[in-house]
Amino acid sequence: MSIARKSGLSIVLAALWLCASGSLPAQTFTTLYEFGAGGSPDAGLVQGTDGNLYGATEKGGAQTPGGSGNAFPDAYPGGMSRSVNWSEFGFIPSGGRFNPHERMLSPGNAHRLHKLWSFFTGCNGPICGGSSATVANGVVYVGSYDGNVYALDAATGVKLWSFLTGGEVFSSPAVANGAVYVGSNDQNVYALNAATGAELWSYTTGYDVVSSPAVANGVVYIGSEDGSVYALNAATGAKLWSYSAHLVVDSSPALVDGVIYVGSDDGNLYALNAATGAKLWSFFTTGDVYSSPAVANGVAYVGSQDGNLYALNATTGAKLWSYDIRDYVNSSPAVANGVVYVGSIDHSVYAFNAATGAKLWSYTTGNEVLSSPAVANGVIYIGSGDDSVYALNAATGTKLWSYHTGNQVFASPTVANGVVYVGSGDGNMYAFGL
Repeated sequence: MSIARKSGLSIVLAALWLCASGSLPAQTFTTLYEFGAGGSPDAGLVQGTDGNLYGATEKGGAQTPGGSGNAFPDAYPGGMSRSVNWSEFGFIPSGGRFNPHERMLSPGNAHRLHKLWSFFTGCNGPICGGSSATVANGVVYVGSYDGNVYALDAATGVKLWSFLTGGEVFSSPAVANGAVYVGSNDQNVYALNAATGAELWSYTTGYDVVSSPAVANGVVYIGSEDGSVYALNAATGAKLWSYSAHLVVDSSPALVDGVIYVGSDDGNLYALNAATGAKLWSFFTTGDVYSSPAVANGVAYVGSQDGNLYALNATTGAKLWSYDIRDYVNSSPAVANGVVYVGSIDHSVYAFNAATGAKLWSYTTGNEVLSSPAVANGVIYIGSGDDSVYALNAATGTKLWSYHTGNQVFASPTVANGVVYVGSGDGNMYAFGL
């Protein structure tokens, strides 16, 4: 069935699997590593109160305007590898789905990837699959079409716990301060104990919650298909504010410097004050915005169902450039080293110059690409509706590896500590490594 043509259940699945981009800017930092004169990075690598790693010189872990597009340039010189969490969809607060710490997987060995384990998360009738995974402290957290949120041992795939919601879970979990935050198609946003799965609180919106949460400063930011963006107290679930976009908000927020960026079915990308919910600006595309934005170097990147990938001034919303792919761009952009990567319904994965929008390369898969790319150590990982997950050379687009699952791969890969985690429409969560 074709999601591209927005018919019935198909378009629901397009939004469900794609729209996620969370942010967890930390406020309290502890220096972990600092290298001497002439070493890298230029400043210390720091750990936030949420357990994530951030660049010490970058405000809230966001990328500095005028920088390389890499929030952690040369964070581990000499190939040193450290255990790093991918505890939100976008990896860093501004989104961008780029893990700069990966040193185990590379263009030179990605062809050796093989299945380490798989876990069947369940189905609801003939439909299987679920959200994109997050990985934190040795645990994989993922939602499923069977209504459960699962916690799996990242090394073995053994189930640690599951929590049953009242609807399908396509929202990607965010993990912060010992809690897992996630939306469900039962209209609720949940906070769960990360260790046990016990419910801490829930908040009921007006319709299904496909958007993935961003957590910062004790606040959970998330969209709902009731047309609103919500700010909830992370400890209690109490509503702090909401902003009405009037139509579906399946796009997931990115947070940078006190601003939330999020798309809507009304065709707009919004910039909202994270403290008050006040609209700072909006940019109108001519199609639904299911894609979740990534913000790097003062630029917000987002796709639209009008067929374009947009680059907007993050402060003003002014268009810097756009590229007409000529088919739906529901995939959420990844940004790394001055390049923007994104998938399209036209079956292809694209790479663009982040500053100019010039196309660098494209790779054509066998079906729709609703999955969002993950970038790590020179490799792009992405799923396709042709039932496969791919590893592509980030510089050239050359295929390095692929694995054929039992159904469409609309979930987005997560790469952490030498392992690629991705869910499939066959109902399985897969882990691939060397």
